[in-house]
Amino acid sequence: MHRKWLLGIGLLSIIAVVAFSGCNTATDSIEGLPSDLRISMSNQQEGIWVSGLGEIIVTPDIATLRLGVQAQAANVTTAQEQASAAMDKVMAALTDNGVAEKDIQTQYFNIRQITKWDRDTEEQVVTGYEITNSVTAKIRDIEKSGTIVDAVIAAGEDFIRIDNISFSASNPSDYYDDAREAAMADAKAKAELLADLAGGKLGNATYISESTPYSPPVYRQDVYEETAKDNETAISPGEIEINLTVQVVYSILY
Repeated sequence: MHRKWLLGIGLLSIIAVVAFSGCNTATDSIEGLPSDLRISMSNQQEGIWVSGLGEIIVTPDIATLRLGVQAQAANVTTAQEQASAAMDKVMAALTDNGVAEKDIQTQYFNIRQITKWDRDTEEQVVTGYEITNSVTAKIRDIEKSGTIVDAVIAAGEDFIRIDNISFSASNPSDYYDDAREAAMADAKAKAELLADLAGGKLGNATYISESTPYSPPVYRQDVYEETAKDNETAISPGEIEINLTVQVVYSILY
């Protein structure tokens, strides 16, 4: 029993010496120990690390219109009355054309003083007030986008402001399975080529990580472009891209 205890201490001492010896080989055997005892001294990543990209082209089915009203007047009360009246008409135009109230959301409201520099008094003088009220409207019947744009322009008149219109898919998660399949196929093709170039064969996947990069909505600034046929604002949603990437680690067999 005493000899086994001493042998254990000896083995631990040898391992400690080897660990601090700066050895860079993947595995080292220690003279005097059983031949099947190996101490791993490598912290390098093993296998083939590749990334794969999956891209799916989708026809959008939702348009999001960012619009608002802006009014200026000598006093804040008048500016507020003008802005409120214009926004009420714009909201009515949206709902009358099928936009649900739950799909209309206020994004920005601001009251700003308009000033100018008075050279005589050398001070900033308030000359009026500007009120801005912006909302986003989600249009689920995308084919009515042009009609709705025209309706809010007519309702808001000179107070209307339209910032942009964007397009998206209502259920993008429905397309991610296809994107994953494409991404994994891309990763495997790369890994197989690398394994072949290294003179080996591709093993099983030992690690998989997925990331979904941010895909900004597609914006259209030309919402005022009109068709010659019916004088309705032309809105073209086009196509959008849904993509994701995977990082996969495969073992390599020799």
